[in-house]
Amino acid sequence: MTFKRRDFLAASAAAAGIAGLGIRPSFAQAAEPVYKPEEGASLRLLRWTPFVKGDEDAWLANTAKFTEATGVEVRIDKESWEDIRPKAAVAANVGSGPDMVMCWFDDAHQYPDKLVDMTELATYLGGKYGGWYDGMKGYATRGDKFIAVPLTAIGNAVVYRDSHMKAAGFNEFPNDTGGFLELCKAMKAKGTPAGFPHGKAVGDGNNYAHWLLWSHGGKMVDEGGAVTINSPETLKAIEYAKALYETFIPGTESWQDINNNRAFLAGQVSLIANGVSVYYAAQKDPALAEIAADIRTTNFPIGPVGQSVELHQTSSLLLFSHTKYPEAAKAYIKFMMEADQMNSWITSASGYCCQPLKAFADNPIWTSSPILAPYAKASETLRPNGYAGPLGYASAGTMADYVLVDMFAAAVTGQMTPEEAMVEAERRANRYYRV
Repeated sequence: MTFKRRDFLAASAAAAGIAGLGIRPSFAQAAEPVYKPEEGASLRLLRWTPFVKGDEDAWLANTAKFTEATGVEVRIDKESWEDIRPKAAVAANVGSGPDMVMCWFDDAHQYPDKLVDMTELATYLGGKYGGWYDGMKGYATRGDKFIAVPLTAIGNAVVYRDSHMKAAGFNEFPNDTGGFLELCKAMKAKGTPAGFPHGKAVGDGNNYAHWLLWSHGGKMVDEGGAVTINSPETLKAIEYAKALYETFIPGTESWQDINNNRAFLAGQVSLIANGVSVYYAAQKDPALAEIAADIRTTNFPIGPVGQSVELHQTSSLLLFSHTKYPEAAKAYIKFMMEADQMNSWITSASGYCCQPLKAFADNPIWTSSPILAPYAKASETLRPNGYAGPLGYASAGTMADYVLVDMFAAAVTGQMTPEEAMVEAERRANRYYRV
């Protein structure tokens, strides 16, 4: 969608918009950066397809406000979650395409030399709004330089039917992995099984695989970046994953990010892991009122490692150096990250998008429903996917290649023995981690 320049800009609207952009009289504070859009500037943003309509509606409305204030047209293209990564990589490599991308995880680390330095803007935003959450900041920084601007964490939580859990003999949701497995067995026996993706789902598949590994003490690499995936801890995680897989609805090895939503809302499964989008969809459809009333959410159970360890989907805004209008793009990003726009977006997204800046943690949306509680601290509690090593090209490449996801999928489906799956994951990871 493209927002075009208005023939007439009301003085009050222009003044308000310009103030939000940092385009203001000379007496303003010098610490706030000023970005003056280039003459005739227009922009193109590539974003992921929203699962919550309010997210898109608010983003488009905020973009319209920016266009009204500046006259800068902004074209917004949408792609599926799985297609964002390859399309962004192509744009980086060929030096053309969208000016900006809502990228996933540490994808910006795959082509940092193709990106505009965003340190000035990110430093300003961090100083004004209480600082960045460490995990979010890590995805967007390389050394002391911001190669992107942290945008959001899309919280991931266990979503289940309360009545089906109780029918399976559990009055409360188990908080440990042993109890969780027993619950899944009991729910399968009742004909209300669980379902977690072992397919190449950029969000749900990665979130699930990393929780499996980390909850049992495994890790892809150590602190120095040496590959350590072939370990006793990983073997325990795989054996646990195999036992869980036996309780799932058939076909989860091919699931992508949309599949568990659809299966849950169709009544095919009663326990999944997802963002708040599945609850949002159930609430909006009168035909799903019974499911909506029965939905409960909780964080993933604690495994042998003894602490909560979750990945959570993250997205950053990156700006390609091939853009013809870097000042306009920085002005746009700044405008969208300021309080009025950011709070509106978080609220309209119904808690689907968690704030990257600490000042927005008090948004009233987080206390509006107990369903949102497991999602409220996603930005604060997430563990970066490159754990325990540094984020960079290797961690980004390993995730983009689905090394961990494929390891579990191969083992649980019997394509490989657990030991073979670990060796193959080790081999593939070593292609990126050349220590």
